[in-house]
Amino acid sequence: MYFVYAIKSEKDGRIYVGICADIEVRLKEHNAGKTKSTKGFVPWRLIYKEESETRIEARKREIYLKSGVGKEFLKSLVP
Repeated sequence: MYFVYAIKSEKDGRIYVGICADIEVRLKEHNAGKTKSTKGFVPWRLIYKEESETRIEARKREIYLKSGVGKEFLKSLVP
């Protein structure tokens, strides 16, 4: 089981999209500064998640959410 997730930076409002097997552990890694691409923008909060059966399905959804249309969808979820 894989998850596609989106987190939002409390520092500047940017949105990061990724995939993982354990969302709680992954969010802690982001907030601990262990991820190079997100460490400068901590703290992060989870704004979206969805489950996928396979990594391939999760990756396809991740690519969609990183697109312009996908980012607009994510932005519409949070004020």
